[in-house]
Amino acid sequence: MKTDDLRAFDAVVRHGSISEAARALGLTQPAITRRIQNLEEDLGAPLLDRSTKPPRPSALGLRVYEQTQSVLHEMESLAQLVDTAEAPTGPLRLGLTHSMGSVGLIDVLTDMKARFPDVSLQISTDWSLRLLDKVAQGRLDAATLFLPPKALIPEGLRAQRLGATDVVLVAAKGRFGQTAGLLRGFAEAGWILNPDGCGFRAALQRKLADQGLRFRLNLETFGSELQLGLVAAGLGVGFVSRPAFLASRWRDQLDLLAPRDFSFGVDVWLVSPVFLGNLDGAVAHFGQGMAKGFPKARPLPGTPGRAARRAASSAAG
Repeated sequence: MKTDDLRAFDAVVRHGSISEAARALGLTQPAITRRIQNLEEDLGAPLLDRSTKPPRPSALGLRVYEQTQSVLHEMESLAQLVDTAEAPTGPLRLGLTHSMGSVGLIDVLTDMKARFPDVSLQISTDWSLRLLDKVAQGRLDAATLFLPPKALIPEGLRAQRLGATDVVLVAAKGRFGQTAGLLRGFAEAGWILNPDGCGFRAALQRKLADQGLRFRLNLETFGSELQLGLVAAGLGVGFVSRPAFLASRWRDQLDLLAPRDFSFGVDVWLVSPVFLGNLDGAVAHFGQGMAKGFPKARPLPGTPGRAARRAASSAAG
């Protein structure tokens, strides 16, 4: 059964004659007649009463016409779904890394709802590498990630570098006599960090091990804002992205530490399947909104996309 045959039958019923249907579709009358006959052969039943002039739809033909309307509507919806020029519609599944937290997220999502009223936003959080897997598996339509500067994105995904940030050490205001010094001068206070799986935590543990320092974990909990509140209460030292620190309600109660022997930076990426149809515009707008919370990414040599996550596994947030 061909779509063109359905469209021909639909036109005959709507316009009341084969000649008018031919004119509406820009075809000859014999072409319309052949398409109607093809449809009748596919269905195994006559759809037009040819005893009348012009032929009229039979009782069965009217029932088929009603169903044809639904089929053609669904076909049109499918065409719009894959047309990147069409307005975004339907569910949009977005992922954010835990460590990205609420950096401008409320404003971004509010703007998304206003700009794309026919899109249903579904937001989930996870570690960067898990989000990368979910996008690759088709379980997410897009995700924003923290990855190290030389990370390579798996083949088959579209990736855009949105910005860059460093990850900073913070402590309760006045807890240490000075904010500069060496990492060992702050490490013994103990850490308030994300649970295992966080790339920031893994990078910090490696640095401590390299210097022969003990990893002392005071508290672990998800969410930069909660961690910063606990740090402000004097319960340990935190390790969060700079935008999370700058946006925090606890900022005035915190000191930004600057050990001379430790620094850590990541890039911010937007990843999605190569083709999302009419959701492409919504994903691009989401990326633009998230990029406002981070400085411009430093240029890096090479083009991402061939290898998978050799470098990413070392430091993804």
